[in-house]
Amino acid sequence: DLFVREFARGQGIGLALLQRIAKYTLEMGGGRLEWSVLDWNESAIGFYKKIGALPLDEWTTFRVNGETLEKLARL
Repeated sequence: DLFVREFARGQGIGLALLQRIAKYTLEMGGGRLEWSVLDWNESAIGFYKKIGALPLDEWTTFRVNGETLEKLARL
């Protein structure tokens, strides 16, 4: 997770973190960055769009946990 505490937002910290991650990605030969954001987090979505990130609407996140996770492990 990448998280900037509310009191520190708007100071360029999130951008600096993403810039460093982008630089590291290129240094190790990577060609892209992908991450998830909750659909209700409008401020984060706005920030990501502002830096040129594009939403991937064709993907759906799935999760198993609790009893379902335990059941899956026993299959």
